[in-house]
Amino acid sequence: MPSQKQAAPKLGAHMSIAGGVDRALERGARIGCEAIQMFLKNNLCWRAPALSREVIDRFREGRKTMRVFAHSSYLINLGVPDARSVAALVEEMHRAELLGVPFIVLHPGSHLGAGEAAGLESVVRQLEAVFAATRSSPVRIALETTAGQGTCLGHRFEHLAVIFQSCNHPTRLAICVDTCHLFAAGYDLRTRRGYEAVMREMDAVIGHKQVVAFHVNDSKTPLGSHLDRHEHIGKGFLGLEAFRCLLRDPRWQGVPMVLETPKGHDLRADVENLRLLRSLL
Repeated sequence: MPSQKQAAPKLGAHMSIAGGVDRALERGARIGCEAIQMFLKNNLCWRAPALSREVIDRFREGRKTMRVFAHSSYLINLGVPDARSVAALVEEMHRAELLGVPFIVLHPGSHLGAGEAAGLESVVRQLEAVFAATRSSPVRIALETTAGQGTCLGHRFEHLAVIFQSCNHPTRLAICVDTCHLFAAGYDLRTRRGYEAVMREMDAVIGHKQVVAFHVNDSKTPLGSHLDRHEHIGKGFLGLEAFRCLLRDPRWQGVPMVLETPKGHDLRADVENLRLLRSLL
């Protein structure tokens, strides 16, 4: 078993940007986050006011002390032709570049009944449009594994492999693995044997080196439910052994792992979940 020093990932949580994007850094630092995920603008709006130079400078200074990455707006859906989604993602890429955020986590999208093949083709075509509009940007898109609810794409490793293989700019893509989503999609991580089998499959299909972040969430629903319902660590159907295996896996040394578990304004739930995760190291 690797030592804590060798295998330790960077732990943290998704943080609110209420009051300004730089406030997310303050909230994360207050509860001892080594990494945070955040939205780049109001998640329920297509557009957002421009970032001021003052906010950009304050954010860039604050992010020096922790790993920071972003999550795209849930309004964006590349699984069907949608110029508004392309424009919104381009805007988020620009905001990320201004702030020095290295990648944006993106749900691949929903095909809305058109079928998986058509949906994946749409994702690739619109990602190419985004990359064409941001040619000089260093910001990557980290495709998130999904639970497969409804017509959502990305609940099989093969979906992500198709996108990587079909895209003309695969180096601008990466992967964000969500533990709850994997489990809900049917990947059984509950035992060491199961965990290793899932990781071998992921490595064979898309390559573990493509993974740049994890969402560490337990699941409110059973294996293969295809329901996206996050639960506090150790209190769901996934259980603690999956997280123990994940945290001690040397492949993820230094990789940011953030909570998206239920929380209140006081962040006590995040503090408790982080304490539990660190105890598993």
